[in-house]
Amino acid sequence: MGITRRFKKGSDSLLQNSDKQWQLMGESTQAVRSDYDFTQLEIPKIKAQNLQEQPELNEAPAQDSTPVSAPAQKKKLPEEGKVKKPWIKQFDLYIIKKFLGTFFFAILLLLAIVVMFDINEKLDAMLTAPLKETVFKYFLNFLPYFGNQFAPLFVFISVIFFTSKLADHSEIIAMLSSGISFKRLMVPYLVSATIIAALTLVLALYVIPPANVKRIEYTNRWVKNKRVDYGDNIQLQVRPGVMAYLSRYDNTTKRGYRFTMEEFKGNKLVSRITAQDVRYDSLGRWQLNEYGIRNFNSLKETYTKGRRLDTTLNIEPRDFLIAKNDQEMLTSPQLSNYINKQKARGVANLQQFELEYEKRYAMTAAAFILTVIGLSLSSRKVRGGMGINIGIGLTLSFSYILFMTVTQTFAISGYTSPRLAMWIPNIVYTIIAIFLYRRASQ
Repeated sequence: MGITRRFKKGSDSLLQNSDKQWQLMGESTQAVRSDYDFTQLEIPKIKAQNLQEQPELNEAPAQDSTPVSAPAQKKKLPEEGKVKKPWIKQFDLYIIKKFLGTFFFAILLLLAIVVMFDINEKLDAMLTAPLKETVFKYFLNFLPYFGNQFAPLFVFISVIFFTSKLADHSEIIAMLSSGISFKRLMVPYLVSATIIAALTLVLALYVIPPANVKRIEYTNRWVKNKRVDYGDNIQLQVRPGVMAYLSRYDNTTKRGYRFTMEEFKGNKLVSRITAQDVRYDSLGRWQLNEYGIRNFNSLKETYTKGRRLDTTLNIEPRDFLIAKNDQEMLTSPQLSNYINKQKARGVANLQQFELEYEKRYAMTAAAFILTVIGLSLSSRKVRGGMGINIGIGLTLSFSYILFMTVTQTFAISGYTSPRLAMWIPNIVYTIIAIFLYRRASQ
């Protein structure tokens, strides 16, 4: 393909075609002179890039004949005009920051008030106890326990508070007017609720129970001893077909009196072990003193006695000495194993342990339910300001606590199962959350 060069002076144009011939053209594109020796003209130098012929817009670009290596051929240039959208938008970070900031500020404010009242209530005991134990053994373990107990409710209050403030400043209206749906607006709220729920769940299952051991030990020693150290007329199942009995057990000395253990096969008594007293050591062994063993084989009976017998029984003092707060000192795996083991032994008073196990999961789910209710109630700007929304939020919070307390009483009395008792409030408030969400999204 030839290259056409144009040089213009005045109203005339000088053209050189692909055959190296020159023509002088006028504005009417007709040749005005063809006998002139144009080869004597001096042609100004033109840069090489200006000599390249530009393809038309409708034509495909010419293929480059130079060889390209394989990696270079596979490399694709980024398409212009396409901007990768961020996974988290600016308003998501704004709402998450407001949510978490309000929640932790409210929790810290509550804990500061609780510390003041707790010191006033236990002032005599705290003046008697060493300061180091009071700070590091009691308060350092008490504050996470108390804060975690009321975390879902403070999630609800935090949502009500800062969302009402956003609605009062017309920020919610601006977000919805920009094309954000109510469903999309709820995403950062649920993300924040997930962060709080995951944190509270890990604390409730694994962190707080070991801390409660130190806290309860401090209160039993310096405030009020609620530990059960004595038991009378203790009877429990060691394993299927084997029953044990203790007339009395003293946990301070780890000593029991008038011990009997009987083994049955069907309805027949196979063996009986008796001892005047028994002792329990830290390794889980039982020492029988002044013991006697009777074995029954049809009509035959053999009797063996001795002064001391060391044996291992599948029994621990905590299996029959159950205190009020023992369920709070077990992690969830330990709590589950304890409940299953006690049920296999025929122990009936396990409602507190089962309620504690179900409560840890039910309170975590409550964070999501109360978040949806809080957003649905406070997303609209009301005439009375955010005071009305906060009042409604506090009313629902206390009604949730009252409802859960009533259902726990039903479970302890045996009217409902512990699992149903802990999840009934969540079921009822889920229905309320769905109704309020549909109403707010319209």
